Amino acid sequence: MPHLLPCVEIETASQPRAAVIWLHGLGADGHDFAGLVPELDLSDCPPIRFVFPHAPSIPVTVNGGYVMPAWYDIAQSDLAQQPDRQGIEKSQMAINALIAREIERGIAAEHIVLAGFSQGCVMALHTGLRATQRLAGIVALSGYLPLPELLPAERQAANHHVPVFMGHGERDPVVPMARGALARDTLQSLGYAVEWHSYLMQHSVHPQEVADISAFLQRVLASPQ
Repeated sequence: MPHLLPCVEIETASQPRAAVIWLHGLGADGHDFAGLVPELDLSDCPPIRFVFPHAPSIPVTVNGGYVMPAWYDIAQSDLAQQPDRQGIEKSQMAINALIAREIERGIAAEHIVLAGFSQGCVMALHTGLRATQRLAGIVALSGYLPLPELLPAERQAANHHVPVFMGHGERDPVVPMARGALARDTLQSLGYAVEWHSYLMQHSVHPQEVADISAFLQRVLASPQ
């Protein structure tokens, strides 16, 4: 098992029976979305452990080689060009290790949600669709589908029917909504159950999106036994 990433952890109550592993965007860290937990109405859910890992700091080519927290390198502003497959797969292993730790701590895989924003969204989709154990769901915010040509061969049957929440800003200048919509269309063409939402925002999170994420989590994490 690879070295576990450092994480911020928040439990909604003692003895959690579900988990949400939430991956931040480029240049941020695990604290970025931790403040969102109190805004989510999860009163109908069992106790949940939110895990917010910190990505390693690496040089990012598109930013002049500046070292910053990143799940993988970005070579150019056109996100479809020169994807960092090696970096993506290295982070996939690190995220799988976090999933395995939650299972070791007594939370069944089918009660674990992978969530992410921007680069974190990319990793949530890449890792969740390839997970060998059934997950509760994937929350994919303001991102895109990496290495789509590999997905038909690499996706795992355990998660062919995993619920996928996708949210994107209609005015996103960082990851254009067309990239998110293409990911949606690709997943739907492969038979995935995608819940798509667009919001009048840029590369950020909208209050209505928070409410929609809350409803999704309540649905996929409701009362696991």
